[in-house]
Amino acid sequence: MEVTIHYNGQAVTVEVTLEVYEFLDRADHKTENLLHEQRRHWDGREFDEYIVATEGVGIYGETPEEYLCRMETLDELMAVLNTCTEAQRRRFLLYALDGLTLAEIGAMCGCSKVSVYESILAVRKKFLNFFANHPND
Repeated sequence: MEVTIHYNGQAVTVEVTLEVYEFLDRADHKTENLLHEQRRHWDGREFDEYIVATEGVGIYGETPEEYLCRMETLDELMAVLNTCTEAQRRRFLLYALDGLTLAEIGAMCGCSKVSVYESILAVRKKFLNFFANHPND
């Protein structure tokens, strides 16, 4: 089946399977129903945000290309982290992902703030070295 998609102000005609056509048709109907619901409740007092969140077509969905890029980036990051010692990796992740301070990490790991700082600095240097040697990979 042929479908016309409006993308960035341009109409593009593509050939799709019957399943894709039916999905797009259902999405168009849901969009139309949501717009009608919004017009009916223009002042927002009765408009149910749950409908938009559960039935809306505008909810972000990761494309296969974005998923692939994200997974490749994750593999690169994990490759660098795998070159670190267990203590360095644990301290760096507590600092970077959990947002803990050097003192909090030191208390958790039973070491000084200076050793936590040196561990984090060593991991940062490994990341900088990796990305300096692999630009735009």
